[in-house]
Amino acid sequence: MRPASALALALALAVAVTLAIDGGAHAAAAAAAPAAEAAYATVRPMIAEQQRLLGPQAVEVSEAVELGGLKQWITLRGADRANPVLIYVHGGPGAAEMGRSWPYQRGWEDFFTVVQWDQRGTGKTLRHAGEAANKSALTRQRMADDLVELIALVRQRLGVQRVVLLGHSWGNVIGMDAALRKPEWVSAYVGVGPLLNLQANEQAQYQALLAEAHRRGDATALAELEAIAPYPGEGEIPFAKVNVARKWVMAYGGLAAYRSDANFYFRAARLSPYYEFEDRLAIDQGGQLSVPALLPDMRRVDHTRIREVSFPMFMFLGRHDLTTPSAVIEAWMAQLKAPLKRIVWFEHSAHLAPHEEPGRFLVQLVEQVRPVAAERP
Repeated sequence: MRPASALALALALAVAVTLAIDGGAHAAAAAAAPAAEAAYATVRPMIAEQQRLLGPQAVEVSEAVELGGLKQWITLRGADRANPVLIYVHGGPGAAEMGRSWPYQRGWEDFFTVVQWDQRGTGKTLRHAGEAANKSALTRQRMADDLVELIALVRQRLGVQRVVLLGHSWGNVIGMDAALRKPEWVSAYVGVGPLLNLQANEQAQYQALLAEAHRRGDATALAELEAIAPYPGEGEIPFAKVNVARKWVMAYGGLAAYRSDANFYFRAARLSPYYEFEDRLAIDQGGQLSVPALLPDMRRVDHTRIREVSFPMFMFLGRHDLTTPSAVIEAWMAQLKAPLKRIVWFEHSAHLAPHEEPGRFLVQLVEQVRPVAAERP
């Protein structure tokens, strides 16, 4: 791997560890493909049958739609078309959620019509349209435009005026961009482990890692972390430094709380009714394609400059998140003006709260967000 490519991958927050772990898992799966895939193929139809939505007002769609001149894959699933619509804007960039959402999403669908979207540059969108077509306009501007077009399509298709936008990690970059362009289309915004400012994020992450290493008396971690000071420093961050920081984020449960890996999340797509083996490979390929292309845009991200929004703002934060430390988000929320703003804490989660605390996450969506979404005309 070229140094510039390695740096780009490392700077993509959780994407670096995603590629390292899930990519290796897929490589191993490929080596044992016949037996492994046969087992997955046996289980997937069972999950698909259990998750079917059969009521008279249900919606259950999986299709490619044209956004920004590119066919992009979406699913629309809900038990009742009268429910509020929620669009999940996945992280990464390149970390498609559609194939990984099945462990928690079925509960959401009793209260929301949930839209999953494989963004350009990853997942089913990458697999079916090909690398050249996906890469040709892989920019923050274009992807935010894609999301605006998706909201317009969903509004027309489901006959709603407003939608809930839920952005995870990188998804908050384009999610917030789209929300600010069309605030009248947003009933509520939910940020989950949001990336608001890359430089501030890295600084807060490093300080949190040092504090945790001191708390544990971890001499190895302290030696490695102190050796990369100052971090992130000014200008380009050397790959070797980022790699050290990401190593300890994972080891200290900063991606998945109380765990030194997140395989339960990375491997969930193996049993997805919507994903085949080639789709799973396209998540890994998507990270390698998307992160270098979008890194310049990521470095310029600073949504902490936003001082006011016209829609309710919720931040769903994992107490143990070292991937996107909450200190950055708390400071921003303190000065933000909004019709309603609220931080909801997940005490036993890090960066993957929907997966780590699925029951509590659903309860908070239903109790906090759904009433606001349903009430706004």
